[in-house]
Amino acid sequence: MNTFESSLDIPEGSATNRAYRRLRAMIVAGDLKPGEKLKIDGLRKRLDTGASPIREALSLLTSDHLVERIDQRGFRTAEVSAGNFSEILKLRCVLEDLALRNSIENYSEDWEEQAVLAHHRMQRAQDERKDTFENLHKAFHMALLANADSPILLKFCSQLYDLNIRYRFLAGRALDYQQRDVREEHAGILAAAIARDADTASERLISHYKLTGAFLAGLLGSGTLG
Repeated sequence: MNTFESSLDIPEGSATNRAYRRLRAMIVAGDLKPGEKLKIDGLRKRLDTGASPIREALSLLTSDHLVERIDQRGFRTAEVSAGNFSEILKLRCVLEDLALRNSIENYSEDWEEQAVLAHHRMQRAQDERKDTFENLHKAFHMALLANADSPILLKFCSQLYDLNIRYRFLAGRALDYQQRDVREEHAGILAAAIARDADTASERLISHYKLTGAFLAGLLGSGTLG
């Protein structure tokens, strides 16, 4: 199962932390379907943990917009829609543009090394078709932004990444990159960033997101997702 970094501060190793991370990963990866009612007893058995950590985790996930309350009586996974996806993509482009430009402005050799390393790890996982690719894909994109020196902005970017990637998981095999060279897109973003060319790096990053976004929006319009 893929895991995704939390955007909230929960004590590491706690039962709530473990439940939060597992439920978050299950929702993002589509193991829990959009609009699915989340019954505490069923999740308790599935995650082999207590009811209290499950309730606390679900409450936290409402802040991530991955879970919705049902009239204070329970929880369900957040629905998906064309409007929701459009808003996520728009916000992601705006906030990551800001974060990337700040990150480049604060250039350091350590940041460059970490970004290059994250890119290498991601590409190696892709070449070897490892299950860790999605984690490393996120790690690469967040490494590009990591030098922004704005913790709140980076938390929002992390949240939006997971909300966006959920749609890509739902697309599954329908998402066909044959007409694109995603490897070259990633390399181009990295090259511009470490060359400190903020305009080109931002342009390539936004294009990268919008190309995927246009395809996913088409699937939503055709009813393939949701």
